[in-house]
Amino acid sequence: MTPATVLLAALALVAATFAVGWGIRLRRLRRDGALGWGIVIGAVTNFFDTLGIGSFAPTTAAFRALSLVSDRIIPGTLNVGHALPSVAQALVFIAIVEVEPWTLASMIVAAVAGAWLGAGVVAGWDRRRVQIGMGLALLAAAALMLRQQVAGTPAGAEAVSLAGVWLALGLAGNFVLGALMMVGVGLYAPCMILVTLLGMNAKAAFPVMMGSCAFLMPVAGWRFVVRDAYAPAVAFGLTVGGIPAVLVAAFVVRALPLEAVRTLVLCVTVYTALTMLLAARRRAER
Repeated sequence: MTPATVLLAALALVAATFAVGWGIRLRRLRRDGALGWGIVIGAVTNFFDTLGIGSFAPTTAAFRALSLVSDRIIPGTLNVGHALPSVAQALVFIAIVEVEPWTLASMIVAAVAGAWLGAGVVAGWDRRRVQIGMGLALLAAAALMLRQQVAGTPAGAEAVSLAGVWLALGLAGNFVLGALMMVGVGLYAPCMILVTLLGMNAKAAFPVMMGSCAFLMPVAGWRFVVRDAYAPAVAFGLTVGGIPAVLVAAFVVRALPLEAVRTLVLCVTVYTALTMLLAARRRAER
């Protein structure tokens, strides 16, 4: 077996374990309007996520616009609901994009460790703390999106691996990004910037960022599940709508003119961040 095959097998095992455990807890799921909205949101956001837009910010904006999920449990709903669609993305990109296996595996482990620690903290936060954390996190994500809009993705070399101090910096960076995902900062844009600044080919960012999310989201998502810190019907909808959308984007569409979509997502992200922070301020003034 090749290293890539071993990694894919490990990912399939993690995903299957999460799916079975979560499925057992979902047996009594009540089918309501929230499930339908979750399917629609999951299909749209995961379609564009596969093309590199990111899913956390637009999903959060949809939740708040529709009053679908309480602010306190948005982080858990994002990580649980988008977990299996992220696995589908990773299975595709790890198989078709070359990255040195040790670099890929170690970056993934670092992100999972950060997410595991971060999920344990965020799952116990009250609503106001989540609002502040997500508001600031979304502003940080918007800054990264704006940087990409203005300057583009940093030009990397042709390297498909990291070693020495560069690998250490990559591991530290991905650990932090994994932890930040637990408060709603999507990993894709910052991870792409990180690996290219470290000298890797920009294409290598795809298996790194998608593999990181695919391993960390089931692991961290389980912590939200066992604490009931998420919206089950909506999360299930995100999964049901998201997986087919990933496959369509990866194998049928492949590429779209996305500049207008990125600009829209940037504006929505800033708006959602500000409404989160204002809501937290109002709660503090009561």
